[in-house]
Amino acid sequence: MYKKHIFIAFFTSYLLLFCLVSCAKKEERGPVKSIRYSGNYNKDFNDLNDIHLAAALKNGIQPVKDRKEAEGMKKKLVELKSNKNYEVDELTYSIPFTVDAAADLLNKIAGNFADSLKNLNAPHYKLVVTSITRTREDVKRLKKRNGNASPNSAHMYGTTFDISWKRFIKGDKSADKLTEDQLKMVLASVLRDLKKKGFCYIKHEKKQACFHITVRKK
Repeated sequence: MYKKHIFIAFFTSYLLLFCLVSCAKKEERGPVKSIRYSGNYNKDFNDLNDIHLAAALKNGIQPVKDRKEAEGMKKKLVELKSNKNYEVDELTYSIPFTVDAAADLLNKIAGNFADSLKNLNAPHYKLVVTSITRTREDVKRLKKRNGNASPNSAHMYGTTFDISWKRFIKGDKSADKLTEDQLKMVLASVLRDLKKKGFCYIKHEKKQACFHITVRKK
């Protein structure tokens, strides 16, 4: 009986070790594949404010005056929270709420970005969402800081958000790093695909270092 227990314990340990080794092998990545972007950021993502605004008026909410008034709209909107695929930045001139379609679009973008990195044998990175929905008061405050900010921003309708093309959060600290340019190319490829399929309008913002995105479909 004693020998039988020893055999069972040994066999169980062997199976556990075999499983751990097999799982580790499955998680191993090969070398990162070549990352390229064949287009031109400024030409591929050149939807101007009037186009974004038309979609925002069609699919969004009525702009609210200030943060206090925004509290009453929160039940009609989806709160965007940081998750495994994107990080909501510390927001100064906006609040983390959007219409359902915009939230779905962001999740689709972030999910496709994660899948693209995996297919390239690249480590996982999270996107950074830098601006979301603004009140009229937010827009006025931003206008004082940035004279180029539009007074009739699509951000006021809950349909629009900005994703940084310069800042990404590395998930696996031990893995090799990708450059900002490589990550931007992967993100741009994801966005161009969704834009071509009619999911969104996009403007490549050079000074703000972000992709300005407005959902098209409800």
